Amino acid sequence: MPETPATMRQLRSLVTSEGRLHLSLDTVDTPRPGPREVLVRVEAAPVNPSDLGLLLAMADVSQAVAEGSAAEPTVTAPIAEPVMASLTARVGLPMEVGNEAAGVVVAAGDSPEAEALMGRTVAFIGGATYAEYCLASPRMCLVLPDGATPVDGASSFVNPLTALGMVETMRIEGHTALVHTAAASNLGQMLNRVCLADGIPLVNVVRRPEQAQLLRDQGASYVCDSSEPSFETDLVAALRATGATLAFDAVGGGRLAGQLLNAMEAALVPPDAPYSRYGSDVHKQVYVYGALDPRPIELRRRFGFAWGVGGWLLTPFLARTSAEDLDRLRRRVADELTTTFASHYSDEISLREALDVQTLQRCARQATGEKFLLRPQQ
Repeated sequence: MPETPATMRQLRSLVTSEGRLHLSLDTVDTPRPGPREVLVRVEAAPVNPSDLGLLLAMADVSQAVAEGSAAEPTVTAPIAEPVMASLTARVGLPMEVGNEAAGVVVAAGDSPEAEALMGRTVAFIGGATYAEYCLASPRMCLVLPDGATPVDGASSFVNPLTALGMVETMRIEGHTALVHTAAASNLGQMLNRVCLADGIPLVNVVRRPEQAQLLRDQGASYVCDSSEPSFETDLVAALRATGATLAFDAVGGGRLAGQLLNAMEAALVPPDAPYSRYGSDVHKQVYVYGALDPRPIELRRRFGFAWGVGGWLLTPFLARTSAEDLDRLRRRVADELTTTFASHYSDEISLREALDVQTLQRCARQATGEKFLLRPQQ
């Protein structure tokens, strides 16, 4: 195996005290694995919404400016004053970016679990994957099946385990069906395939007719388009048909979470039911796991008192999942890597190309059908 270089390129995100985002491609020392770590040569890393949150720091990338040189490119963009108030803790700190990736293990610590991965092609969560090399814990590595490439495995953790985590949460909390917003996303399409395979009723909420058609073409039974005048009526009908009382919301801000709760209540209470000032006693839950809409969550309450709105993230879910259950979920991902959990990319870009202003603006748009894959070795 080729010798690991002493230095590497790494993408970093900095928020300055002047209220600007500063992105750079830095040359840094290549890390060395500890006893229970492996060093992965990163071949492919997806650009997920969660990565963009850290990378772009909610800056106004429509005003981004390219600076630096061809060899050492940088990009700066302004950050609005109200946003800066939430970023105080990261001012002046160059942040490593990238949650997941896939590549080849080129160095390993001396623990048995680390040594067993030497030379293997793995997918992993590393926290600094937008770089040529990255450290990872063996527990957070998934050995790819024979014939699978790093591109096949690049998105093996965040979206697949989020989709499976939503289903596991549904079962643990005693629900029998799901609602998912921004459902035409890469993750949403994956969750649709999981629910179809497992026989779980799923209500898909989208924002445009072409997104609704995309999901129907993939077998979705219940799709509600929030741009349609009949959205709330359609939503109540879908919830009544499925019995869904649990929603995972990628939008976050605005009225949608409240609309979901109100529709759940309307689906639960028959039109001829006696009046109750307290509403249905069936618990209705919305978990917010994204922030596509940065506005505050607005609740116009018509859903009684048996309800909850909270946050849901993959990392805490994994932390409280037993080793046996985590292995079960990871085995399913490996077995269905190129089917249920397949990801498709519209663009493959190098680390240097990631600092192209137009590319950053396209990434920030998070448009359906546009998903970027970083290829750090290019």
